[in-house]
Amino acid sequence: MGMTMTQKILAAHAGLDAVTAGQLIVAELDMALANDITAPVAVKEMEKVGGHVRYRDRVALVMDHFTPNKDIKAACQVKCTREFALREGVENFFDVGRMGIEHALLPEQGLVGAGDCVIGADSHTCTYGALGAFSTGVGSTDLAAGMMTGQCWFKVPAAIRFVLKGALPAYVTGKDLILHIIGTIGVDGALYKSMEFTGEGVASLSMDDRFTVCNMAIEAGAKNGIFPVDDKTLAYMQGRFRRPVRIFEADADAVYEKTIEIDLSALRPTVAFPHLPENTKTQWEDIPIDQVVIGSCTNGRISDLRQAAEILKGRTIAKNVRCIVIPATQEVYLQAVKEGLAEIFVRAGAVFSTPTCGPCLGGHMGILADHERCVSTTNRNFVGRMGHVTSEIYLASPYTAAASAVLGKLATAKEL
Repeated sequence: MGMTMTQKILAAHAGLDAVTAGQLIVAELDMALANDITAPVAVKEMEKVGGHVRYRDRVALVMDHFTPNKDIKAACQVKCTREFALREGVENFFDVGRMGIEHALLPEQGLVGAGDCVIGADSHTCTYGALGAFSTGVGSTDLAAGMMTGQCWFKVPAAIRFVLKGALPAYVTGKDLILHIIGTIGVDGALYKSMEFTGEGVASLSMDDRFTVCNMAIEAGAKNGIFPVDDKTLAYMQGRFRRPVRIFEADADAVYEKTIEIDLSALRPTVAFPHLPENTKTQWEDIPIDQVVIGSCTNGRISDLRQAAEILKGRTIAKNVRCIVIPATQEVYLQAVKEGLAEIFVRAGAVFSTPTCGPCLGGHMGILADHERCVSTTNRNFVGRMGHVTSEIYLASPYTAAASAVLGKLATAKEL
């Protein structure tokens, strides 16, 4: 019986010839990741048992959620992690000035790549599947064990195959694709499954589209999302990725629980209404808004900012709308300045911020008051996610978010 792409990666890292869905294994890790919220918990667990980091080059600690420090507690969290990194000689420690949003930063810096097995104490670690890696979120205790041993245990997931055909139309992006999928199968539609994307339509998707799709695999309940390695993947990794590229392909007779075909050309701008990512719509009546957030580990890359700038150039943000644009990394920030995107945002009336997760989790840089509505390119729209429990979040692409900022209501780019 053949194996899926994910199963092949796990088998290789477990030193086994083959694995099957449901099998428990222990696999070698290529990278273990934590941030300023989850790392301190792992550090304290390691201190309890007198543990130390086994592979200093296979740990990444990224201070991104509440940085620059928003309050005393956040400052103490970062201080704890910074002292641990210095004490343990962690090579990949990213603080203010060098940091970025973790799931954009690690691929950019070449710390993760094709064929890797990666864990992170953050649910959106599944992002790296865009590079042909197995990557998944874990709890801080498992992360502590991973840093100490260089290994982690897994239950091998079954898989759902998504066969992509055609190409996305104008103003439709990878965000619309993943929202369409989640709206179709539900937030538990891929529970503990591997979402494996195949088909000729894959070639039409940019790497940033793929990062966005894999990033939100967890919003469908998936263990991971993964794309095959093609010329675009290899071009992205060239000059970045620090280890040999390992390419794994699914067997022709791999077993999938189901196969779902998607015609990319038929997709439309899609928005997830409150209060679940599965509550998706492509049509709606006038919905006035108070805030727009463009950024996050889902949509804060340079292509996302270019899309937003395309809409905002020469236009002005609606009078009663706050628009916050957050580049995902320092490199994206610099590129946005170089291309004149930052000026477009500021002249339109937006805030252009240093990289941070900030408003995505209701941390800082854009908290919502009671009954306020926000159109956001982030990944979750749960009750109270970005502020007051009566506030509302509408998940959308950068095109849709920027158009909404201009019109002062939930709107698509075609309405301008």
